[in-house]
Amino acid sequence: MSGSASLFGFPGGVRLPTHKAASTGDPIGALPLPPELVVPLTQHGGDPARAVVSAGDTVGRGECIGRAPGEFSAAVHAPTSGTVVAVEDRPVAHPSGLTEPCVVIATDGLDRRSPEAPEPLHDWAQRAPAELRRRIEAAGVVGLGGAAFPTAVKLTPRPGADVELLIINAIECEPWITCDDVLLREHAGAVLTGIRIMRHILGAQEVVIALEETKREAADALHEALAGAEDEGIRVVPVPVRYPAGGEKQLVQSLTGREVPTDGLPLDIGVLCHNAGTAAAVHDAVCLGEPLTERIVTVAGTGVGAPRNLRVRLGTPVSALVEAAGGYRGRTSRLIVGGPMMGHALEHDRVPVTKGCNCFLVGEEYSFPAPEPALPCIRCGDCADACPVSLQPQQLYWHARARDTEALAETGLFDCIECGACAYVCPSHLPLVGYYRSAKAEIRAAEQQQRFAEQARQRYEFRQARLERERREQAERRRRKKEALQTDAGADERGDRKAEIQAAIARARKRKRGGDD
Repeated sequence: MSGSASLFGFPGGVRLPTHKAASTGDPIGALPLPPELVVPLTQHGGDPARAVVSAGDTVGRGECIGRAPGEFSAAVHAPTSGTVVAVEDRPVAHPSGLTEPCVVIATDGLDRRSPEAPEPLHDWAQRAPAELRRRIEAAGVVGLGGAAFPTAVKLTPRPGADVELLIINAIECEPWITCDDVLLREHAGAVLTGIRIMRHILGAQEVVIALEETKREAADALHEALAGAEDEGIRVVPVPVRYPAGGEKQLVQSLTGREVPTDGLPLDIGVLCHNAGTAAAVHDAVCLGEPLTERIVTVAGTGVGAPRNLRVRLGTPVSALVEAAGGYRGRTSRLIVGGPMMGHALEHDRVPVTKGCNCFLVGEEYSFPAPEPALPCIRCGDCADACPVSLQPQQLYWHARARDTEALAETGLFDCIECGACAYVCPSHLPLVGYYRSAKAEIRAAEQQQRFAEQARQRYEFRQARLERERREQAERRRRKKEALQTDAGADERGDRKAEIQAAIARARKRKRGGDD
Protein backbone atom coordinates (compact mmCIF):
# COMPACT_ATOMS: atom_id res chain seq x y z
CA MET A 1 0.00 0.00 0.00
CA SER A 2 2.71 2.46 0.93
CA GLY A 3 6.38 2.81 1.38
CA SER A 4 9.30 3.39 -0.91
CA ALA A 5 9.74 1.99 -4.36
CA SER A 6 12.85 1.58 -6.45
CA LEU A 7 13.13 4.79 -8.44
CA PHE A 8 14.87 4.98 -11.77
CA GLY A 9 15.30 8.75 -11.87
CA PHE A 10 15.67 10.92 -14.93
CA PRO A 11 18.63 12.73 -16.48
CA GLY A 12 19.58 16.28 -15.67
CA GLY A 13 17.51 18.48 -13.44
CA VAL A 14 18.54 21.10 -10.90
CA ARG A 15 18.10 21.69 -7.18
CA LEU A 16 16.25 24.90 -6.40
CA PRO A 17 15.54 26.71 -3.14
CA THR A 18 12.05 25.54 -2.24
CA HIS A 19 10.57 28.30 -0.01
CA LYS A 20 7.73 25.89 0.80
CA ALA A 21 7.46 26.53 4.54
CA ALA A 22 6.45 30.15 3.93
CA SER A 23 2.90 29.20 2.90
CA THR A 24 2.20 25.97 4.81
CA GLY A 25 2.12 27.26 8.37
CA ASP A 26 -1.60 28.11 8.31
CA PRO A 27 -4.62 25.99 7.32
CA ILE A 28 -6.30 26.61 3.99
CA GLY A 29 -8.10 29.93 4.21
CA ALA A 30 -11.59 30.59 2.88
CA LEU A 31 -11.79 33.76 0.82
CA PRO A 32 -15.02 35.77 1.19
CA LEU A 33 -17.15 36.17 -1.90
CA PRO A 34 -16.21 39.33 -3.82
CA PRO A 35 -18.97 41.65 -5.05
CA GLU A 36 -18.21 40.68 -8.65
CA LEU A 37 -16.87 37.55 -10.33
CA VAL A 38 -15.41 37.58 -13.83
CA VAL A 39 -15.61 34.02 -15.18
CA PRO A 40 -13.67 33.43 -18.43
CA LEU A 41 -15.24 31.06 -20.94
CA THR A 42 -11.79 29.66 -21.75
CA GLN A 43 -10.34 28.00 -18.65
CA HIS A 44 -9.15 24.80 -20.23
CA GLY A 45 -7.27 23.25 -23.09
CA GLY A 46 -9.39 22.99 -26.22
CA ASP A 47 -12.25 25.00 -27.67
CA PRO A 48 -13.77 27.88 -25.63
CA ALA A 49 -17.10 27.29 -23.95
CA ARG A 50 -20.12 29.07 -25.41
CA ALA A 51 -22.10 31.35 -23.13
CA VAL A 52 -25.65 30.14 -22.42
CA VAL A 53 -26.61 33.12 -20.25
CA SER A 54 -27.18 36.79 -20.99
CA ALA A 55 -27.10 40.03 -19.07
CA GLY A 56 -29.99 40.14 -16.60
CA ASP A 57 -30.16 36.37 -16.02
CA THR A 58 -30.20 35.12 -12.44
CA VAL A 59 -27.90 32.17 -11.76
CA GLY A 60 -27.30 29.79 -8.87
CA ARG A 61 -24.07 28.21 -7.68
CA GLY A 62 -23.10 25.38 -10.02
CA GLU A 63 -25.39 26.47 -12.86
CA CYS A 64 -23.89 25.99 -16.31
CA ILE A 65 -23.09 29.39 -17.85
CA GLY A 66 -20.82 28.15 -20.64
CA ARG A 67 -21.49 24.95 -22.55
CA ALA A 68 -18.72 22.88 -24.10
CA PRO A 69 -19.08 23.00 -27.91
CA GLY A 70 -17.33 19.70 -28.53
CA GLU A 71 -15.34 16.84 -27.08
CA PHE A 72 -12.15 18.81 -26.47
CA SER A 73 -13.70 21.47 -24.31
CA ALA A 74 -15.10 21.91 -20.81
CA ALA A 75 -18.24 23.44 -19.37
CA VAL A 76 -18.05 26.55 -17.19
CA HIS A 77 -20.33 27.06 -14.17
CA ALA A 78 -21.39 29.93 -11.96
CA PRO A 79 -19.14 29.95 -8.87
CA THR A 80 -21.95 31.42 -6.74
CA SER A 81 -25.45 32.83 -7.03
CA GLY A 82 -26.12 36.27 -8.41
CA THR A 83 -27.06 38.19 -11.54
CA VAL A 84 -25.25 38.18 -14.87
CA VAL A 85 -24.41 41.81 -15.60
CA ALA A 86 -22.48 41.28 -18.84
CA VAL A 87 -21.00 38.78 -21.25
CA GLU A 88 -18.05 40.68 -22.61
CA ASP A 89 -14.30 40.69 -23.17
CA ARG A 90 -12.22 41.23 -20.02
CA PRO A 91 -8.47 40.95 -19.23
CA VAL A 92 -7.38 37.46 -18.17
CA ALA A 93 -4.26 35.88 -16.66
CA HIS A 94 -2.63 35.17 -20.00
CA PRO A 95 0.94 36.06 -21.08
CA SER A 96 -0.43 37.94 -24.09
CA GLY A 97 -2.23 40.43 -21.87
CA LEU A 98 -5.19 40.28 -24.23
CA THR A 99 -8.86 40.09 -23.32
CA GLU A 100 -11.17 37.09 -23.67
CA PRO A 101 -14.93 36.56 -23.45
CA CYS A 102 -16.10 36.38 -19.83
CA VAL A 103 -19.38 36.10 -17.93
CA VAL A 104 -19.53 38.86 -15.31
CA ILE A 105 -21.67 38.01 -12.26
CA ALA A 106 -22.77 40.42 -9.54
CA THR A 107 -22.84 38.16 -6.47
CA ASP A 108 -25.84 38.29 -4.10
CA GLY A 109 -24.01 36.91 -1.05
CA LEU A 110 -26.52 34.07 -0.63
CA ASP A 111 -24.48 31.37 -2.39
CA ARG A 112 -27.67 29.56 -3.41
CA ARG A 113 -27.14 26.21 -5.09
CA SER A 114 -28.66 25.90 -8.54
CA PRO A 115 -31.66 23.55 -8.73
CA GLU A 116 -30.19 22.11 -11.93
CA ALA A 117 -27.04 20.95 -10.10
CA PRO A 118 -26.84 17.14 -10.04
CA GLU A 119 -27.46 15.03 -6.96
CA PRO A 120 -24.53 13.21 -5.31
CA LEU A 121 -23.71 9.68 -6.46
CA HIS A 122 -22.87 7.78 -3.29
CA ASP A 123 -23.08 4.43 -5.08
CA TRP A 124 -20.47 5.35 -7.71
CA ALA A 125 -18.79 1.95 -7.40
CA GLN A 126 -21.94 0.37 -8.87
CA ARG A 127 -22.14 2.85 -11.74
CA ALA A 128 -20.82 2.25 -15.24
CA PRO A 129 -17.59 4.07 -16.20
CA ALA A 130 -19.38 5.85 -19.05
CA GLU A 131 -21.93 7.34 -16.63
CA LEU A 132 -19.18 8.58 -14.31
CA ARG A 133 -17.29 10.11 -17.23
CA ARG A 134 -20.44 11.97 -18.26
CA ARG A 135 -20.83 13.28 -14.71
CA ILE A 136 -17.20 14.49 -14.66
CA GLU A 137 -17.58 16.05 -18.10
CA ALA A 138 -20.78 17.86 -17.12
CA ALA A 139 -19.00 19.21 -14.02
CA GLY A 140 -16.34 20.92 -16.14
CA VAL A 141 -13.46 19.13 -14.41
CA VAL A 142 -10.05 19.78 -15.95
CA GLY A 143 -6.49 19.00 -14.92
CA LEU A 144 -5.56 21.26 -12.02
CA GLY A 145 -1.81 20.81 -12.38
CA GLY A 146 -1.59 23.67 -14.87
CA ALA A 147 -2.39 22.25 -18.31
CA ALA A 148 -6.17 22.29 -17.64
CA PHE A 149 -6.86 19.49 -20.15
CA PRO A 150 -10.48 18.21 -19.95
CA THR A 151 -10.41 15.33 -17.47
CA ALA A 152 -13.23 13.32 -19.03
CA VAL A 153 -11.29 13.16 -22.30
CA LYS A 154 -8.19 11.95 -20.48
CA LEU A 155 -10.31 9.33 -18.69
CA THR A 156 -11.41 7.96 -22.08
CA PRO A 157 -8.41 6.06 -23.44
CA ARG A 158 -8.48 5.15 -27.10
CA PRO A 159 -9.83 1.69 -27.96
CA GLY A 160 -7.35 -1.06 -27.21
CA ALA A 161 -5.26 1.05 -24.83
CA ASP A 162 -4.97 -0.55 -21.38
CA VAL A 163 -4.01 1.53 -18.35
CA GLU A 164 -1.64 -0.56 -16.27
CA LEU A 165 -0.54 2.24 -13.94
CA LEU A 166 -2.40 5.34 -12.77
CA ILE A 167 -0.01 7.96 -11.40
CA ILE A 168 -1.33 10.69 -9.13
CA ASN A 169 1.09 13.57 -9.41
CA ALA A 170 1.34 15.50 -6.15
CA ILE A 171 4.84 16.79 -6.88
CA GLU A 172 5.17 20.55 -6.81
CA CYS A 173 8.74 20.83 -8.00
CA GLU A 174 8.74 24.59 -8.54
CA PRO A 175 9.59 26.82 -5.56
CA TRP A 176 6.85 28.41 -3.43
CA ILE A 177 3.90 26.31 -4.75
CA THR A 178 2.19 24.26 -1.99
CA CYS A 179 -1.52 23.99 -2.91
CA ASP A 180 -1.35 20.21 -3.46
CA ASP A 181 0.64 19.75 -0.26
CA VAL A 182 -2.00 21.41 1.93
CA LEU A 183 -4.79 19.69 0.00
CA LEU A 184 -3.35 16.30 0.92
CA ARG A 185 -2.75 17.32 4.50
CA GLU A 186 -6.34 18.46 5.06
CA HIS A 187 -8.39 16.45 2.54
CA ALA A 188 -6.53 13.20 1.91
CA GLY A 189 -9.79 11.23 2.13
CA ALA A 190 -11.45 13.19 -0.68
CA VAL A 191 -8.36 12.84 -2.85
CA LEU A 192 -8.28 9.07 -2.30
CA THR A 193 -11.97 8.73 -3.14
CA GLY A 194 -11.38 10.66 -6.36
CA ILE A 195 -8.46 8.34 -7.13
CA ARG A 196 -10.65 5.28 -6.59
CA ILE A 197 -13.31 6.73 -8.91
CA MET A 198 -10.74 7.34 -11.64
CA ARG A 199 -9.32 3.86 -11.16
CA HIS A 200 -12.82 2.38 -11.44
CA ILE A 201 -13.36 4.27 -14.71
CA LEU A 202 -9.99 3.25 -16.18
CA GLY A 203 -9.70 -0.26 -14.81
CA ALA A 204 -6.11 0.52 -13.81
CA GLN A 205 -4.20 -2.35 -12.26
CA GLU A 206 -2.05 -0.24 -9.95
CA VAL A 207 -2.01 3.28 -8.50
CA VAL A 208 0.99 5.30 -7.35
CA ILE A 209 0.67 8.60 -5.50
CA ALA A 210 3.96 10.42 -6.05
CA LEU A 211 5.01 13.31 -3.83
CA GLU A 212 8.27 14.87 -2.70
CA GLU A 213 10.06 13.12 0.12
CA THR A 214 9.88 16.36 2.13
CA LYS A 215 6.05 16.29 2.26
CA ARG A 216 5.97 14.22 5.42
CA GLU A 217 2.70 15.58 6.80
CA ALA A 218 0.93 14.96 3.48
CA ALA A 219 2.36 11.43 3.33
CA ASP A 220 1.22 10.74 6.90
CA ALA A 221 -2.30 11.93 6.06
CA LEU A 222 -2.40 9.61 3.04
CA HIS A 223 -1.15 6.65 5.07
CA GLU A 224 -3.81 7.30 7.70
CA ALA A 225 -6.55 7.57 5.05
CA LEU A 226 -5.33 4.33 3.46
CA ALA A 227 -5.23 2.39 6.72
CA GLY A 228 -7.01 -0.94 6.40
CA ALA A 229 -6.88 -0.95 2.62
CA GLU A 230 -3.61 -2.78 2.13
CA ASP A 231 -4.95 -4.90 -0.71
CA GLU A 232 -6.04 -1.99 -2.90
CA GLY A 233 -2.77 -1.73 -4.79
CA ILE A 234 -2.36 1.98 -4.00
CA ARG A 235 1.16 3.04 -3.06
CA VAL A 236 2.49 6.32 -1.74
CA VAL A 237 5.93 6.88 -3.24
CA PRO A 238 8.25 9.67 -2.05
CA VAL A 239 10.40 11.21 -4.77
CA PRO A 240 13.67 13.13 -4.30
CA VAL A 241 13.38 16.90 -4.51
CA ARG A 242 14.77 17.85 -7.89
CA TYR A 243 13.37 20.10 -10.58
CA PRO A 244 11.52 19.16 -12.82
CA ALA A 245 10.61 15.90 -11.06
CA GLY A 246 6.92 16.75 -11.47
CA GLY A 247 7.09 16.90 -15.27
CA GLU A 248 4.86 14.17 -16.66
CA LYS A 249 7.48 12.41 -18.76
CA GLN A 250 10.15 12.78 -16.05
CA LEU A 251 7.82 11.34 -13.40
CA VAL A 252 6.88 8.36 -15.59
CA GLN A 253 10.56 7.67 -16.23
CA SER A 254 11.41 7.95 -12.52
CA LEU A 255 8.68 5.53 -11.44
CA THR A 256 8.79 2.99 -14.27
CA GLY A 257 12.18 3.31 -15.92
CA ARG A 258 10.41 3.66 -19.26
CA GLU A 259 10.59 6.67 -21.53
CA VAL A 260 7.53 8.16 -23.15
CA PRO A 261 8.09 8.13 -26.93
CA THR A 262 8.86 11.37 -28.72
CA ASP A 263 5.57 12.93 -29.83
CA GLY A 264 3.88 10.23 -27.75
CA LEU A 265 1.85 10.06 -24.55
CA PRO A 266 2.31 8.09 -21.31
CA LEU A 267 -0.70 6.04 -22.40
CA ASP A 268 1.48 4.64 -25.21
CA ILE A 269 3.33 2.68 -22.51
CA GLY A 270 0.28 1.88 -20.37
CA VAL A 271 0.53 4.82 -17.96
CA LEU A 272 -1.87 7.69 -17.21
CA CYS A 273 -1.10 10.70 -15.01
CA HIS A 274 -3.54 12.92 -13.11
CA ASN A 275 -2.97 15.69 -10.60
CA ALA A 276 -3.93 15.33 -6.93
CA GLY A 277 -6.16 18.40 -7.18
CA THR A 278 -7.92 16.84 -10.16
CA ALA A 279 -8.69 13.75 -8.05
CA ALA A 280 -10.29 15.98 -5.42
CA ALA A 281 -12.37 17.72 -8.12
CA VAL A 282 -13.53 14.31 -9.39
CA HIS A 283 -14.62 13.44 -5.85
CA ASP A 284 -16.59 16.69 -5.58
CA ALA A 285 -18.26 16.19 -8.97
CA VAL A 286 -19.31 12.60 -8.31
CA CYS A 287 -19.83 12.35 -4.55
CA LEU A 288 -21.07 15.89 -3.86
CA GLY A 289 -22.63 16.84 -7.19
CA GLU A 290 -20.50 20.00 -7.24
CA PRO A 291 -19.08 21.29 -10.54
CA LEU A 292 -15.57 22.73 -10.60
CA THR A 293 -16.18 26.29 -9.38
CA GLU A 294 -13.34 26.73 -6.90
CA ARG A 295 -9.78 25.64 -6.29
CA ILE A 296 -6.91 26.01 -3.80
CA VAL A 297 -4.39 28.67 -4.77
CA THR A 298 -1.00 29.45 -3.25
CA VAL A 299 -0.26 33.15 -2.73
CA ALA A 300 3.40 33.54 -1.85
CA GLY A 301 6.61 35.42 -2.44
CA THR A 302 8.55 38.01 -0.53
CA GLY A 303 6.21 40.74 -1.75
CA VAL A 304 3.16 39.67 0.32
CA GLY A 305 2.75 40.07 4.04
CA ALA A 306 1.44 36.60 4.95
CA PRO A 307 1.95 33.89 2.29
CA ARG A 308 -0.70 31.19 2.50
CA ASN A 309 -3.08 28.90 0.60
CA LEU A 310 -6.63 30.00 -0.09
CA ARG A 311 -9.76 28.24 -1.30
CA VAL A 312 -10.93 30.59 -4.02
CA ARG A 313 -14.04 30.82 -6.19
CA LEU A 314 -13.17 30.99 -9.87
CA GLY A 315 -13.50 34.48 -11.24
CA THR A 316 -12.20 36.16 -8.08
CA PRO A 317 -9.77 39.00 -8.87
CA VAL A 318 -6.13 38.36 -8.00
CA SER A 319 -6.10 41.60 -6.01
CA ALA A 320 -8.47 40.00 -3.47
CA LEU A 321 -6.08 37.06 -3.02
CA VAL A 322 -3.13 39.34 -2.41
CA GLU A 323 -5.13 41.33 0.14
CA ALA A 324 -6.11 38.11 1.95
CA ALA A 325 -2.42 37.12 2.05
CA GLY A 326 -1.39 40.24 3.93
CA GLY A 327 -1.32 42.65 1.03
CA TYR A 328 1.66 44.00 -0.85
CA ARG A 329 4.78 44.86 1.06
CA GLY A 330 8.11 46.39 0.15
CA ARG A 331 8.88 47.43 -3.39
CA THR A 332 6.95 44.92 -5.44
CA SER A 333 8.61 44.27 -8.78
CA ARG A 334 6.76 41.33 -10.30
CA LEU A 335 3.45 39.49 -10.10
CA ILE A 336 3.68 35.98 -11.55
CA VAL A 337 0.99 33.37 -12.19
CA GLY A 338 2.48 29.91 -11.74
CA GLY A 339 5.96 29.16 -10.50
CA PRO A 340 9.14 31.20 -10.99
CA MET A 341 10.48 28.72 -13.57
CA MET A 342 7.55 28.20 -15.93
CA GLY A 343 5.08 30.87 -14.87
CA HIS A 344 4.59 34.20 -16.58
CA ALA A 345 4.35 37.77 -15.39
CA LEU A 346 1.07 39.66 -15.17
CA GLU A 347 0.72 43.32 -16.02
CA HIS A 348 -1.69 43.94 -13.14
CA ASP A 349 -3.79 42.17 -10.50
CA ARG A 350 -7.18 42.96 -12.01
CA VAL A 351 -7.47 39.54 -13.65
CA PRO A 352 -9.59 36.62 -12.46
CA VAL A 353 -8.56 33.27 -11.02
CA THR A 354 -9.18 30.41 -13.44
CA LYS A 355 -9.10 26.62 -13.19
CA GLY A 356 -5.44 26.50 -14.24
CA CYS A 357 -4.15 29.06 -11.70
CA ASN A 358 -2.34 27.17 -8.94
CA CYS A 359 -0.10 29.96 -7.62
CA PHE A 360 0.44 33.71 -7.64
CA LEU A 361 3.89 34.96 -6.73
CA VAL A 362 4.56 38.50 -5.59
CA GLY A 363 8.23 39.41 -5.71
CA GLU A 364 10.25 42.29 -4.40
CA GLU A 365 13.13 43.67 -6.38
CA TYR A 366 15.78 41.75 -4.44
CA SER A 367 14.02 38.37 -4.70
CA PHE A 368 12.82 38.68 -8.28
CA PRO A 369 15.46 40.89 -9.88
CA ALA A 370 15.36 41.93 -13.49
CA PRO A 371 17.26 39.56 -15.83
CA GLU A 372 20.96 40.31 -16.08
CA PRO A 373 22.38 41.31 -19.44
CA ALA A 374 23.11 38.31 -21.66
CA LEU A 375 26.73 37.52 -22.46
CA PRO A 376 28.17 35.34 -25.25
CA CYS A 377 27.84 31.57 -24.84
CA ILE A 378 31.07 30.09 -23.47
CA ARG A 379 30.12 26.50 -24.35
CA CYS A 380 30.54 25.34 -20.76
CA GLY A 381 27.99 22.53 -21.14
CA ASP A 382 26.17 23.27 -17.88
CA CYS A 383 22.90 23.55 -19.78
CA ALA A 384 23.33 20.07 -21.27
CA ASP A 385 24.00 18.63 -17.81
CA ALA A 386 20.82 20.22 -16.48
CA CYS A 387 18.51 19.26 -19.35
CA PRO A 388 15.99 16.62 -18.19
CA VAL A 389 15.36 15.53 -21.79
CA SER A 390 19.05 14.95 -22.63
CA LEU A 391 19.14 17.65 -25.31
CA GLN A 392 22.03 19.92 -26.25
CA PRO A 393 20.61 23.35 -25.36
CA GLN A 394 23.63 25.26 -26.63
CA GLN A 395 23.21 23.73 -30.08
CA LEU A 396 19.51 24.56 -30.03
CA TYR A 397 20.47 28.10 -29.09
CA TRP A 398 22.83 28.51 -32.06
CA HIS A 399 20.35 26.95 -34.49
CA ALA A 400 17.52 29.11 -33.12
CA ARG A 401 19.59 32.25 -33.58
CA ALA A 402 20.43 31.17 -37.13
CA ARG A 403 16.78 30.22 -37.75
CA ASP A 404 17.94 26.89 -39.08
CA THR A 405 14.69 24.98 -38.81
CA GLU A 406 16.08 21.78 -40.30
CA ALA A 407 18.90 21.65 -37.74
CA LEU A 408 16.46 22.49 -34.94
CA ALA A 409 14.28 19.55 -35.91
CA GLU A 410 17.29 17.24 -35.99
CA THR A 411 18.45 18.36 -32.54
CA GLY A 412 15.03 17.81 -30.94
CA LEU A 413 13.61 21.29 -30.44
CA PHE A 414 10.08 19.98 -29.92
CA ASP A 415 11.28 17.54 -27.27
CA CYS A 416 12.12 20.57 -25.12
CA ILE A 417 9.59 20.91 -22.28
CA GLU A 418 10.58 24.56 -21.64
CA CYS A 419 11.31 23.88 -17.97
CA GLY A 420 13.98 26.59 -17.85
CA ALA A 421 16.64 24.45 -16.13
CA CYS A 422 19.15 25.33 -18.85
CA ALA A 423 18.59 29.08 -18.47
CA TYR A 424 18.76 28.75 -14.67
CA VAL A 425 22.29 27.32 -14.73
CA CYS A 426 23.61 29.39 -17.67
CA PRO A 427 26.56 31.54 -16.46
CA SER A 428 26.06 33.85 -19.46
CA HIS A 429 22.45 34.59 -18.41
CA LEU A 430 21.17 33.64 -21.87
CA PRO A 431 17.36 33.59 -22.11
CA LEU A 432 17.50 30.14 -23.69
CA VAL A 433 13.85 29.21 -23.24
CA GLY A 434 12.85 32.46 -24.91
CA TYR A 435 14.85 31.48 -27.98
CA TYR A 436 13.29 28.01 -28.03
CA ARG A 437 9.74 29.34 -27.68
CA SER A 438 10.35 31.88 -30.42
CA ALA A 439 11.79 29.20 -32.72
CA LYS A 440 8.85 26.88 -32.04
CA ALA A 441 6.41 29.69 -32.79
CA GLU A 442 8.18 30.49 -36.07
CA ILE A 443 8.20 26.84 -37.13
CA ARG A 444 4.53 26.41 -36.23
CA ALA A 445 3.68 29.60 -38.10
CA ALA A 446 5.65 28.39 -41.13
CA GLU A 447 3.92 25.00 -40.96
CA GLN A 448 0.56 26.70 -40.71
CA GLN A 449 1.45 28.91 -43.67
CA GLN A 450 2.45 25.80 -45.58
CA ARG A 451 -0.85 24.15 -44.65
CA PHE A 452 -2.72 27.22 -45.83
CA ALA A 453 -0.71 27.23 -49.08
CA GLU A 454 -1.39 23.53 -49.56
CA GLN A 455 -5.09 24.07 -48.92
CA ALA A 456 -5.07 26.98 -51.38
CA ARG A 457 -3.30 24.81 -53.97
CA GLN A 458 -5.81 22.03 -53.47
CA ARG A 459 -8.70 24.49 -53.77
CA TYR A 460 -7.16 25.94 -56.98
CA GLU A 461 -6.60 22.49 -58.47
CA PHE A 462 -10.12 21.44 -57.49
CA ARG A 463 -11.52 24.59 -59.10
CA GLN A 464 -9.50 24.03 -62.26
CA ALA A 465 -10.63 20.39 -62.40
CA ARG A 466 -14.23 21.52 -61.86
CA LEU A 467 -13.98 24.11 -64.63
CA GLU A 468 -12.38 21.56 -66.97
CA ARG A 469 -15.12 19.04 -66.12
CA GLU A 470 -17.77 21.66 -66.77
CA ARG A 471 -16.14 22.55 -70.11
CA ARG A 472 -16.10 18.88 -71.12
CA GLU A 473 -19.69 18.41 -70.04
CA GLN A 474 -20.74 21.54 -71.93
CA ALA A 475 -18.89 20.39 -75.05
CA GLU A 476 -20.53 16.98 -74.72
CA ARG A 477 -23.95 18.58 -74.42
CA ARG A 478 -23.29 20.68 -77.53
CA ARG A 479 -22.14 17.59 -79.42
CA ARG A 480 -25.24 15.63 -78.45
CA LYS A 481 -27.48 18.53 -79.36
CA LYS A 482 -25.77 18.90 -82.74
CA GLU A 483 -26.16 15.19 -83.44
CA ALA A 484 -29.80 15.39 -82.46
CA LEU A 485 -30.33 18.33 -84.77
CA GLN A 486 -28.56 16.51 -87.60
CA THR A 487 -30.69 13.44 -86.96
CA ASP A 488 -33.86 15.51 -87.00
CA ALA A 489 -32.78 17.29 -90.23
CA GLY A 490 -32.00 13.94 -91.88
CA ALA A 491 -35.36 12.58 -90.83
CA ASP A 492 -37.11 15.62 -92.25
CA GLU A 493 -35.18 15.30 -95.51
CA ARG A 494 -36.05 11.62 -95.77
CA GLY A 495 -39.66 12.41 -95.01
CA ASP A 496 -39.78 15.06 -97.75
CA ARG A 497 -38.17 12.66 -100.27
CA LYS A 498 -40.64 9.95 -99.38
CA ALA A 499 -43.53 12.37 -99.82
CA GLU A 500 -42.26 13.36 -103.24
CA ILE A 501 -42.00 9.70 -104.28
CA GLN A 502 -45.51 8.99 -103.02
CA ALA A 503 -46.82 12.01 -104.93
CA ALA A 504 -45.09 10.88 -108.15
CA ILE A 505 -46.56 7.39 -107.78
CA ALA A 506 -50.00 8.89 -107.23
CA ARG A 507 -49.68 11.02 -110.35
CA ALA A 508 -48.51 8.04 -112.40
CA ARG A 509 -51.47 5.96 -111.24
CA LYS A 510 -53.82 8.79 -112.08
CA ARG A 511 -52.45 9.07 -115.59
CA LYS A 512 -52.68 5.33 -116.06
CA ARG A 513 -56.30 5.30 -115.00
CA GLY A 514 -56.98 8.16 -117.45
CA GLY A 515 -55.38 6.17 -120.37
CA ASP A 516 -57.42 3.10 -119.56
CA ASP A 517 -60.59 5.12 -119.79
